[in-house]
Amino acid sequence: MLSGKVRVALRILIVILLLFGFAVGGVYVGYNYVISQDKRFNSLKAGIEAGNYNITAETEGAVCVVIKSGDSTSDIADKLYDQGLITNKFLFSIISKLNGFDGAYVAGTHYLLKGYSYDELMYFLTLEPAAVKVTIPEGSTYYDVKQILHKAGLNFDDDEFDKCMNSPNLFTDYEFVSQIEIKEGRDFILSGYLYPDTYYFDVNASPESIIRRFLNNTQSKLYDEYYVRAERLGYSMDEIITLASIIQMETGKPADMMLISAVFHNRLDSDDEDMRYLGSSATINYLVEMNGGQASILHTDAELRINSPYNTYTHQGLPPGPICMPGIDAISAALYPEPNCNYMYFCATGIDGGTAYATTLSQHEDNVEKYSENWVREEETETSETEETTESSGLVIVPDT
Repeated sequence: MLSGKVRVALRILIVILLLFGFAVGGVYVGYNYVISQDKRFNSLKAGIEAGNYNITAETEGAVCVVIKSGDSTSDIADKLYDQGLITNKFLFSIISKLNGFDGAYVAGTHYLLKGYSYDELMYFLTLEPAAVKVTIPEGSTYYDVKQILHKAGLNFDDDEFDKCMNSPNLFTDYEFVSQIEIKEGRDFILSGYLYPDTYYFDVNASPESIIRRFLNNTQSKLYDEYYVRAERLGYSMDEIITLASIIQMETGKPADMMLISAVFHNRLDSDDEDMRYLGSSATINYLVEMNGGQASILHTDAELRINSPYNTYTHQGLPPGPICMPGIDAISAALYPEPNCNYMYFCATGIDGGTAYATTLSQHEDNVEKYSENWVREEETETSETEETTESSGLVIVPDT
């Protein structure tokens, strides 16, 4: 019979052997799991590249899963369970940890199908979320931007978006935002700063994240030298963007932008107070469109008398904020107007988007008389094409002055 000490020693030896066996087995299983994992995910990657997993919102049976920034693996498991994509939340969390996916899931909108394995679900949730391509043209108003985004499929709440646009305190980490002077009567404080360009947005992106995407692009376009130049001209960057927005709406031609900028600068800097009325029809069109009307070359007396600080026929200087989203050519023109230019007036020629310039009022009046028939003809053509009629209460020909 074995002594007590020997039996204890044997038991210890057996436990040690069992633990060693478990350890070896664990290493073996783990090694094989990693090897098989690489094969599984390489297969998934190849399938994605081959287009076998191109799941969109239109795919039959597609399930939308929205991961928010900061969601934990447990949060994601809850969402997958609620959508019927998994049956065991605990198992999903364990496999996620083993696969090394914890913390790797990408926030955004993902489209998945029921029947996917846990590995497939995890892998797809680490890929870039579904996004839509959106192009914002130069000269778009804030309302245009919202309409374009909605038409592309973005699902943001308009009221929340408006609130963010009027909450510059959310974006003071951008220098140009922190410098905005909020003047009385300003429409949407961040209007003018949603830089016109092509973007990719998550369809369920929040208003704040959408605006930040725009502002990031704007920040990349406003070089340090622009701030120095604006200060040298005696303007804030916000005033430059405001001026650029008017220039943008006056013409799409870079060469004319510089000349029109020179006219506006000459008027703003004039010792004659009467010359400080910019008289830009672009601001009238902005007000007309804000009231549900349509932009026009010609304006009625009533339109010219619209009571608003944006009306540059009745208010001196710049309006309280930008009227559209200017592009880089317009911003550059606002900062660097045509040098040695003494023009004080300009008007449209009505021919291929051309512009006629004048130094004196009499020269300007001659230009108006010369080109006014073109304006009427162009207006009639546009009215005919849209099957709309203008008011009969005395149309007046309004040149930009």
